[in-house]
Amino acid sequence: MTDKNKKSQVEETNVEVAEEETSPWLYFYTVGCGFCKKSEPIVDEFNESGKYGEILKLDLKDPDNRGLNNELKKEYNAQCGTPWFINAETGKQICGYREKDVIEKWLKGEDIPEPPRPKGPMPKPPLMDCPKEEEEKWVEDYKKWAEENKHLPKLQTAEEILARPRPKTEPPKPPAPNSTDEQFDAWVKEYDKWKSENEHLPNLQPGNVIVERFKQQTQQAMPGGGGMDPSTLARIQRLEQKMDKLMKHFGVK
Repeated sequence: MTDKNKKSQVEETNVEVAEEETSPWLYFYTVGCGFCKKSEPIVDEFNESGKYGEILKLDLKDPDNRGLNNELKKEYNAQCGTPWFINAETGKQICGYREKDVIEKWLKGEDIPEPPRPKGPMPKPPLMDCPKEEEEKWVEDYKKWAEENKHLPKLQTAEEILARPRPKTEPPKPPAPNSTDEQFDAWVKEYDKWKSENEHLPNLQPGNVIVERFKQQTQQAMPGGGGMDPSTLARIQRLEQKMDKLMKHFGVK
C-alpha cells in the first residue's frame, strides 16, 4: 500500500470521527428544581458565548436522558441529584448549584472539590412568639449543631437567626399535583388566611399566584405539556440528534 493510500484512509477515518463527535459537557436538570433555575442562566450565558462549546441541557423527565444519567453514574461511580454537571469523556463533574466562576473552572478541565456539607440538618428555628422554653431549647440545639458544623462557611449565630422575621404559625402544606380545582381553591383560602397573619414576612405572594405557577410547572413537566416556538423546537431536535450519538457511545438503549 502506498503512503498516498494510507493518508487517504487516515483522512477518511478522521472525517468519520469528526462526524460522530458531540459535546462532552452535560447539564442534567429537573423542572421545578430551584437550584436548576439558578443554574440555567449561567449555562445559557456560556452557550451563547461559544467559548467552550455547547453544554447540553438534559431534562430528566425524558427517559433517554435518565438512561444516560444512570449510565454515567455507574461509569464514574457518582451520586448526585440535580443540577448535575459532568464531562462525559473525563468524568469531571459538579454536583449541585455552583457560581459562574466555578462552572468555568470545570469547563477548563479543572477538578472541582465538593463544597462543605452539613453533618445533619440544621434545627428548624422556632415560630415567632413561641414559649421562652422552646426558644431556649432551640438555641441549645442550634449551638450544638453549629459546633459540629464549624467547617461550614458563614455560619450565623443563634441570635442572628432569631432576629430574622419568622412565621407566627406553620404555613399550609403545598397542594398535591393532581388536586382538583376545588382543592386548589380551598388551599388558596387557607394560604391567604395564613398570609394575612404573617404580613411581617417579606416577599409573600398571593395564593392564586402560587397555584398558577404550580400548575404551569406541572404542565411543563408532563409529556407534551406546553407549546414551543419553531426555533426552540429546532434546537431541541439538534440536541436529540446529539443525544442519540452520545447514547450510542455509552451503549445505552
